[in-house]
Amino acid sequence: MEYVNVILPLALPQLLTYAVPEDFSGKVLPGMRVEVEVGRKYYRALVYSLQDEAPQGFVVKPLRHVIDLMPVVTAKQLELWKWIASYYMCTMGEVMTAALPNGLRTTYKPRTETFVRLHESVQHDALLEKTLNTLKRAKKQEKLLLDFLDLTNGVTDATVPKKILMHSYGASVATFNACVEKRIFEVEQREVGRLDRSAVATKNMPVLSAAQQTAYEEIKEQWHAKDVVLLHGVTASGKTEIYASLMAAELERGRQVLYLVPEIALTTQLIGRLQQLFGNIVGVYHSKYSDEERVEIYTMTGANNTSPPASPPLQIIVGARSAVLLPFAKLGLVIVDEEHEASFKQLDPAPRYHARDTAIMLAAQHGAKVLLGTATPAVETYYNAKSGKFGLVTLPERFHPVPLPAIEVIDSISMRKKKRMNGLFSQPLLTAIGEALEKKEQVILFQNRRGFSPFVQCAECGHIPQCKHCSVSLTYHKQQHALVCHYCGYTERLQGHCGECGSANIQTKGFGTEKIEEELQQYFPDARLARLDLDTTRAKHAYRRIIHDFETGQKDILIGTQMVTKGLDFGRVSLVGILNADNLLNFPDFRAHERSFQLLTQVSGRAGRKERRGRVLIQTAQPHNPVIHFVQQYDYHACFNLQLIERHEFAFPPYVRLIGVNMKHTNEAVLQQAAALFKEHAGAALGHRLLGPFPPAVPRIQRKFILSFWIRAGRQDNLPEVKKMLGQHFEQLRAHQGWSGLEFAADVDPV
Repeated sequence: MEYVNVILPLALPQLLTYAVPEDFSGKVLPGMRVEVEVGRKYYRALVYSLQDEAPQGFVVKPLRHVIDLMPVVTAKQLELWKWIASYYMCTMGEVMTAALPNGLRTTYKPRTETFVRLHESVQHDALLEKTLNTLKRAKKQEKLLLDFLDLTNGVTDATVPKKILMHSYGASVATFNACVEKRIFEVEQREVGRLDRSAVATKNMPVLSAAQQTAYEEIKEQWHAKDVVLLHGVTASGKTEIYASLMAAELERGRQVLYLVPEIALTTQLIGRLQQLFGNIVGVYHSKYSDEERVEIYTMTGANNTSPPASPPLQIIVGARSAVLLPFAKLGLVIVDEEHEASFKQLDPAPRYHARDTAIMLAAQHGAKVLLGTATPAVETYYNAKSGKFGLVTLPERFHPVPLPAIEVIDSISMRKKKRMNGLFSQPLLTAIGEALEKKEQVILFQNRRGFSPFVQCAECGHIPQCKHCSVSLTYHKQQHALVCHYCGYTERLQGHCGECGSANIQTKGFGTEKIEEELQQYFPDARLARLDLDTTRAKHAYRRIIHDFETGQKDILIGTQMVTKGLDFGRVSLVGILNADNLLNFPDFRAHERSFQLLTQVSGRAGRKERRGRVLIQTAQPHNPVIHFVQQYDYHACFNLQLIERHEFAFPPYVRLIGVNMKHTNEAVLQQAAALFKEHAGAALGHRLLGPFPPAVPRIQRKFILSFWIRAGRQDNLPEVKKMLGQHFEQLRAHQGWSGLEFAADVDPV
């Protein structure tokens, strides 16, 4: 008798075991999907392993059904899933849910299309001529047959899509059906892909400059000793051209390439350029694709490629963080572009994995190499490079012989005192925008907050509308005329009076991208504006449309959140304006200054990328903040060294490993009791390494109160043992009588 251990798409702490029915004996392999019964419910599970001995102590149920003929998950994937579950303190079921496209976890329906050919009884010339003669009185049918022959250039055994035949020649359904009934045509259903695989390589590989060629050779040389290399190149230094040359070398070896980017927006420009170089072997994988499209990409990436014969396997995958979980067959190179980006970290739900670090583990499994690229490395990454764990290659100059943009700092407090602030804009910034528009140049304006106003307030009693489910104020979105919670999505209409005192004197406070757009249009009524934020990019192709319009000069000014900072390349942008650097600098997080430097430097790098030097204006109430000075001088090393001093003094990464713990419950008293007990028990083992409990920045989300802890594990600590101990404490608290519904979320290496 055979038995299988299966993963269910549930947060179960262990695998479940089922018996293999005689009909399927010897046919079930790890990585196949099966249907099983749990309680009175049926689930699609995944076979993790096989065993011959029956488990003891319980009756083993049989598998209900074996879904696949071949595994849909590879052995290497299962190995990676196990590592993710162990390292990031989650269950295999949670990893499975994240890794498999929904279409493979529920029901995937292949897309089919009707194709038409001549019936075999009329494919010979003599028979075809006889058939045409019989249709002399059926002119519409005769015409349709002639149209078919015209479409196929007279090739009698050719097959064409029915929709092309019908739409191109205007035939009616009745005429077509009559030809089928007379056995003139026969039809068949074929599986076709949903993806556009029509791209053709139209450009030669870029010629590298002397500096790029040197960096290319240094990367390959360092890969002899290190599996991971950091390419530290200033903005517009030409990192993408180096990536392309490295990809071409891997393809010549018959290996695949994974190209990770932090935002879907980046793929819009990038995918077009890669398809011009490599054609239709380039695929894209991210959450904006439908379930069915993601299944097709998943399938065409793996060794068990069952895609339509006309679709070649994908050799280059460009994707956001989830692409690291695809079933690569022959992975040779992983490129992590903008490796410093926090969006590579999955926050909720579990698994809370970091795609950069997971990619390094994935590459190790395949014997592949890793290249991390950025102008502003994460502190931990640069520390690993400087300490010799990673290789390090630098590109200190831009590809085009144009200096880095000149950065000017505008003291917003001083400007306001001198009455040189016009609403959100200082007079120097308005003047600079006007000059750029007169020269037919483009402008990018950055504000790290969407919506019209962060909150509204009654001028009479001071009341600020709050979310009913979260401890945050509601953000005003003028276009929707609504107050919206950016944490749970709760929305209510903005009333014309205060909900507390009834006053009609309601004022907006602060500003987001929507307000910038409205106010800017008043100053420059003829300027063509575009906005790039979460509100304007919800539709599937919205990114592509907005970026295309700006790239082709159909828009003059692009206003955006972090999306405009990430690797986009616009050749006509001469000016970048940062409207409020202070909300970055003052964020309550030990990484706030690191993040501020990265964001400000990255968005500054969008200016003056080709023919002329760009200009950057930063509005801030803290002009003497050291981070502002480092940004102005492009001094990454000074910023890094200051961060190391502070991190060492206060025991933060890279000198310790952090594990964040969030405890949640709808009853605040229960939460306080559970947190106190956790601190007592875990604190006895961890001592000063356990920090908390403390409320997070938003202490209530979706009706659940939250308390947080941090565990700081030194390099001498046994991290797996610490995680095991934490897991035991979690289970003890969950089992506590009267504390039903208590939730724990462990976040290893939080960002």
